[in-house]
Amino acid sequence: MRAHVAWSAAACVAAALGATPSLAHVSLQPSEAVAGNYFQTALSVPHGCDGAATVAVRVKIPDGVLSVKPQMKPGWTVEIKTRKIEGEQPKMHGKTISETVDEVSWRGGPLPDNLYDTFGLVMKLPDAAGKTLYFPVVQECEKGVHRWIELPAAKQAADALKEPAPGLRLKPKAP
Repeated sequence: MRAHVAWSAAACVAAALGATPSLAHVSLQPSEAVAGNYFQTALSVPHGCDGAATVAVRVKIPDGVLSVKPQMKPGWTVEIKTRKIEGEQPKMHGKTISETVDEVSWRGGPLPDNLYDTFGLVMKLPDAAGKTLYFPVVQECEKGVHRWIELPAAKQAADALKEPAPGLRLKPKAP
């Protein structure tokens, strides 16, 4: 009976690992959200760079995303860079918004290669159901760097890329 339980557990682990190839990449968890809503997600950093610890994570915020707030993490500093909003400026809570977050950087740690961590973000999403937003990430390590910045071409799977940018699929609001 113990051998059967151990084999079943091993099979479940293997199936889970095989079902989630994105674990090798920096990803957003969760990676789907309702368009136009406020949303909380986290960049999941599953490893360092060829054995070296992670010391910085930088994420570029896509156009249309507003009111971004990063998670504060003990042992890390957070830097927020902003950009002017081009064209028509949106209103939030009755106020016109002329700037939004362009990039968030966490520096510190270090986060050892054999451990993982998450870097949280809360944001206001654009009302663009059916669209996938990409959040390019640069992961700096004590030795080396990973640039998770590749965007899939039309009809190309993100998993086919060597260093894909994390994606967030926007779902329609419930009727």
